[in-house]
Amino acid sequence: MSRPHSTRWNIHDIPDQHGRTAVITGANTGIGFETARALAARGATVVLAVRDPEKGARAAEEIRLATPTAHVDVQRLDLGSLASVRAAADQLRTTHPQIDLLINNAGVMYTPYRTTADGFELQFGTNHLGHFALTALLWDLLPPARSSRVVTVSSAGHRLGGPIDLDDLHWQRRPYNRTAAYGHSKLANLLFTYELQRRLPETGPQAVAAHPGGADTAGSKAAMSHASALTRTAFALLRPLMLQPPAMGALPVLRAATDPDAQGGQYYGPHGFQQSRGLPTVVRSSPASYDTELQRRLWVLSEKLTGIAFPVRRALPDPSPADPPAATDRVHE
Repeated sequence: MSRPHSTRWNIHDIPDQHGRTAVITGANTGIGFETARALAARGATVVLAVRDPEKGARAAEEIRLATPTAHVDVQRLDLGSLASVRAAADQLRTTHPQIDLLINNAGVMYTPYRTTADGFELQFGTNHLGHFALTALLWDLLPPARSSRVVTVSSAGHRLGGPIDLDDLHWQRRPYNRTAAYGHSKLANLLFTYELQRRLPETGPQAVAAHPGGADTAGSKAAMSHASALTRTAFALLRPLMLQPPAMGALPVLRAATDPDAQGGQYYGPHGFQQSRGLPTVVRSSPASYDTELQRRLWVLSEKLTGIAFPVRRALPDPSPADPPAATDRVHE
């Protein structure tokens, strides 16, 4: 049984990270950058895994200016290309023999219909399949310890779009709905996290999920350029009430990655109203995310689509019924 979780956790509660290596996707801006900056300040070697190495180099220099002793590397990674994911994993294996934290943060949001280099719908292919493949290819570099974590960043938007259709993930038989496609990709992040955790030994590593709430980032602003006029208007009206700075949005990710009391399969988000802002705590995700059969089906399909056999298998039979976080975690709807 896990201990009740404090709702007063903040950046000063991050334990010392010296001797640990963190790989963070999409770390040149927004939530990823703030996560990288905080971990570097606590002594971690941080790898900014980014699509644009020049932007990554500028972000790395900004981190070094804030923390002159910081160890920061940049790795090119395009999650919309499995070839790029493989190349990045190969390079990381040569430069970093151990990865203590893999933070799957990068993503795209509300994009018009496009496909990845491998023909997948862009949001699902980038936000889920790219991270699924990267995690599988780096898996053996994570030590078997509970402090070793795979943290996958989902979103409150995982509740959008209605039921996910695993038979038409790439929207070939339906009119494309960019909001639903985004929601399904973020639901897939949670299904992946919960299924991965069920396959792991109690000794670790651990799979944990997080979401930033309403983070006022450049990415969220760019996403609004693809949204409907109604959504853009609502965003403008609610922005002062529901959004928080990227550094606050990074706190659930940092807690999931570093809190010694974090448990595999937990989901961290802001404590405040509608999980939109505030300090991080354990929260509940949607009922669909706890569907163990849906988790299993997505896992099998992800292996098939990426052509990568994930090197972990279920050690125990499925729980029945699906088991969301225990009441002792004091989760917040």
